[in-house]
Amino acid sequence: MKRKIKQLTIILNDKVDYFCTYSITIMSKRDLKKYVSELKKSELEDQIIELYDKFKEVKTYYNFVFNPNETNLLKDAKLKISNEYFPIRGKRPKMRRSVAQKFIKHFILLGVDSFIIADVMLYSIEIAQSLSSEKEIKQEAFYKSMINSFEQAVSFMIEKGILYEFKSRVVAIQSESEAQKWPNFYEFNAVVERFNY
Repeated sequence: MKRKIKQLTIILNDKVDYFCTYSITIMSKRDLKKYVSELKKSELEDQIIELYDKFKEVKTYYNFVFNPNETNLLKDAKLKISNEYFPIRGKRPKMRRSVAQKFIKHFILLGVDSFIIADVMLYSIEIAQSLSSEKEIKQEAFYKSMINSFEQAVSFMIEKGILYEFKSRVVAIQSESEAQKWPNFYEFNAVVERFNY
């Protein structure tokens, strides 16, 4: 299936210097299945090896498929997330939510067990609360990112049907936000109240 994507015009010094129309072929899943079924086994093997060599994401996926060591993935994720709040080398904490988000997105893409993903989601908030219990955090963005993480975690657990298994940790996070007098603790309360009904 061919789709016309764009007409490209480059204007330099108020003159149209270059104009072209290009299109790309977008392969549907059905087209891909047909294409793959027509390949010989050796051709298919060659293509998979080529994909493995060319694309980091494919290599990561196959490494996980053949050695799904989720325990090591979890340990590595927790170590790097905790380093954002309690740096090993005594630097100032960076407190970047994006570090945890990258792990979560990566785990979802790989198809890691939902319990492990939920554990990482909650851990990223719990470690941030550990820091804020020791040190006052004045950046409003910190609290906003924590409620975003909390809402994402609860939504994920509801979607996967595993909220009950993590309910005590969810409630503990909500209680801690109130105990530490986070400026948006009422938003944490609202999330917990929604799933209690």
